[in-house]
Amino acid sequence: MKRINLIWAAIICLFVGSACMAHDKIIPVTQLPAEAQTFIKTYFADKTVAYCKKDYEGMSYKFEVKFNDGTEVDFDKKGVWDKVDCKFAAVPAALVPEMIANYVTSSYPGASIVKIDKERYGYEIELSNDLELKFDRNGNLFDIDD
Repeated sequence: MKRINLIWAAIICLFVGSACMAHDKIIPVTQLPAEAQTFIKTYFADKTVAYCKKDYEGMSYKFEVKFNDGTEVDFDKKGVWDKVDCKFAAVPAALVPEMIANYVTSSYPGASIVKIDKERYGYEIELSNDLELKFDRNGNLFDIDD
């Protein structure tokens, strides 16, 4: 019985400890990794940062930057972008792999890419017409969600 109570106590401590570590912390732009700061200056110099936060997830963390117009960029802990969501405006063209950009231009003329998200398998993008397209790492389309 004592052994079972000890196991339960250990499990509870693990859950409480991980819950305490899962929190967000608002930070100034200057506390972002250098690569993230350069990314913002390069692609979003004309936008005003509403807030930056360091988002703790267990033993790791990532960064989220939100601009006054609603645009949101997520970075990994090294400052490499992971997701760019411009809501209603086009994502900077330089962020979109050429094969994906060419596919969107030829298949959906008039639509723009408003969100791009790096995934393990490749990229997930959202178009201004609300279609979500998934591409593998080589830029080949493999799924469409409307």
